Amino acid sequence: MINLPSEQIQSKIYNIRGKQVMLASDIAKLYGVETKYLNRQVKRNIERFDEDFMFQLSKEEFEILKCQFVTSSWGGARTLPFVFTEQGVYMLATVINSSIAIETTKAIMRTFTKIREFALSYESLVKEINTIKEDNKLHKDQTLENRKNIKLALEYLQQILEDTKKTEEKVMGFKVGR
Repeated sequence: MINLPSEQIQSKIYNIRGKQVMLASDIAKLYGVETKYLNRQVKRNIERFDEDFMFQLSKEEFEILKCQFVTSSWGGARTLPFVFTEQGVYMLATVINSSIAIETTKAIMRTFTKIREFALSYESLVKEINTIKEDNKLHKDQTLENRKNIKLALEYLQQILEDTKKTEEKVMGFKVGR
């Protein structure tokens, strides 16, 4: 069994066109194959890769992505890279049928699930905070001290959420408006 840390996988997930995706080159490295081999297998099995599973970056998206990295390891790429959504990564495991690819795909799927769970808990926490704020406004009979304590707690929670969001944005990559 391959032991890939979730953080290692998370650092290779980007938010592009509103989708969480991974670069073909990053997946190839994780699978222990060359990118050209991965791309060849995709082309041979293109019917498995619908538009919502895989797409090619635009020149602008590629430039923005390259700017995210301090040192360039891109070499002289002649074509724009492909990226794969969670479903696309799953499909890759069906065309790169090695034990490493299968185990790596499992780790990637678990990481995508953790990201989704984090996003859902984040949304839930924001809703809870807003509910508390509204309740605080409605209950005028609370003592001044209680209101101050609630306000202070809400400020701390809001700061935690903002710090978490900043960290999430750094880990998740970038967002290109489309």
